[in-house]
This record gives sequence, structure tokens and C-alpha cells, in this order.
Amino acid sequence: MSFAFVFMCAVESHASVLLDRVVAIVNKEVITWSELYKMMEFEASEQVRALSEEERLKMFRESESVFVGRIIDTRLHLHEARRLGLDAGPEEIGEAVENVKKKYSMTQADFIESLKHEGLTLDEYKKRLTEQIMISKVIGHEIRNKVIVTDADVNNYLDNNKEIFSGGDAYKIRQIFFRKPPAEEKRTLEERALQIVDRLKAGEEFSSLAMMYSQDVSGKSGGDLGMVKKDYLSKEFVAALSSMNAGDISAPFWTDNGLHIIKLDTIISEKNMGVVKDEIRKQLSEEQFMERYKNWIDDLRERAYIEIKL
Repeated sequence: MSFAFVFMCAVESHASVLLDRVVAIVNKEVITWSELYKMMEFEASEQVRALSEEERLKMFRESESVFVGRIIDTRLHLHEARRLGLDAGPEEIGEAVENVKKKYSMTQADFIESLKHEGLTLDEYKKRLTEQIMISKVIGHEIRNKVIVTDADVNNYLDNNKEIFSGGDAYKIRQIFFRKPPAEEKRTLEERALQIVDRLKAGEEFSSLAMMYSQDVSGKSGGDLGMVKKDYLSKEFVAALSSMNAGDISAPFWTDNGLHIIKLDTIISEKNMGVVKDEIRKQLSEEQFMERYKNWIDDLRERAYIEIKL
């Protein structure tokens, strides 16, 4: 019996819930409850699918507002792309599909079967692909192509942060942070964090999940903590980092403040200043991109009619 069937049966057992009720309106488009839950179901990890029916529904309910926000932003991206005349033609879609098949060494039959496993038809997949390409185009046109970091910017950052780059190692780190819950909820939080680690290992972007789940201010910038000197880190962070290489993701670990998952982007030392400058350029580019993106999406939201009915 499929997860989708079990899920829908559980939903239908609640007579008060209508699958097509409106949960939000963006300009003249509606977002339905069924669309919201289909998105959450599609993105659920194997660990979430293995939870009991009650636990799954509870987790979905807790995530409703986050996912509604994501759907709203997606609609705003697409509205702006159409306004600017940015579209994805059949040739682009076909090329993207062929690239996916080539990357995973799939025949057409393999590809169709993999879509079925994900609960998608080929037309539904192409529609999602079209939207992804349009969103990529509008973000590139409006934000990414306008981000400029000069050599002077990099050198100024070095001059203003000399203490980080002299005497001892430092790290460029990202984190997903959860505030410490009541004692009886610690186990549940640990399980949730492990599910996120599994999603990261399966290839999901750390920055995206940090923006979605992290409960500290760094979440707004994809969990980026910047460059931190080893001497300034807590013993729990140092212990976690001691066995990590650049690119690694830690197991969840506790500090006095809460539960952390970290990604080590770069180990910084005086011996690798060329690498350090590249990382500084990337960091400054991302900071500029995130600031521009936030201002842009805030402006889109201000100019749009948005009503949330959760």
C-alpha cells in the first residue's frame, strides 16, 4: 500500500477537512489545501514516510505555514518571469530532460518509471521543469547578474578581519539550529534533525533547508556563520569539526543553546590564502545576492495581493 494512499485515507477520515479548500490567494491565483499537502508529501523523506500516520500528519501540520510561504514565493517568481517575458520553450525542456537521463544513465522507459515512483506523469514533470527554468531565469535576470564583488572588496574584507586570518585555524561554517525544547521533546527533535541530515545526504541544498528550518538569524542567509576562528568556537563545535573535511555535514549535536547541524565549507589557514580569497569572494557574493533577493521578494510581496487562510 503506497504512502500516498495511506496519507489520503487518513485525510479523508477527517470529514471537516476539504481537500480543495483555499489556503492562500496570490493576486488572482488560489493555493489549495490539496496542492499544499501534495507538495509536502512529494518532498517527504523516506524517514518521514516511515513515521506513523499520526506523526506524519502532525509533522505536515507543523510545516503548513512554511510550505505555504514557499508556494507563494514560487507564484510571485513565476508572475514576475511572465511579466518580463521570460519563458522556457519546448527545446529547453527537452534538453533538460535529456541531461537528466544522461546524468543518471537512464533510458526513456527508466525515466518514465522513476517519475511514476515519485508520483508524477511526464506532463507534470515537464510543467515543474518549466517553472524551475523560468524561476532560474528571473532570478538571474533580476538579481544574480547584478551581483559584483571586486578584488578591492575582497582585500577590504581581509583588512577588516585580520584576526581571523592570523595565528591558528579558522572555519567557514553553515548551520541549521534548533532551540532547546522541553526535556520530553528532545527525542522528537533529534529524530527530526536526523531526517534533515538524511535529506542533505540525498542531495538537498544546505542553504535551502537552513532557510526553511533553522531557528536562528543565520537561517535567513542559508545558515551561513561566515568565517569563525577556532578559538572562538565552543568545545562541542570543535569536537564536531575535528573529524570533518571541507564539504562534510555533521551529525546533529547538542550545546547549551540547542541542537546543531553544521556544514564545513572551508578550513582556513595562512597556508591557503588563495583558497581563502576565493571563499571570501563567494561569501561576499552570496551576502550581496541574499540582500538583493530579500529586497526583491519583499517588493514583490508588497506589490501583490496575498491572503493566507490557514
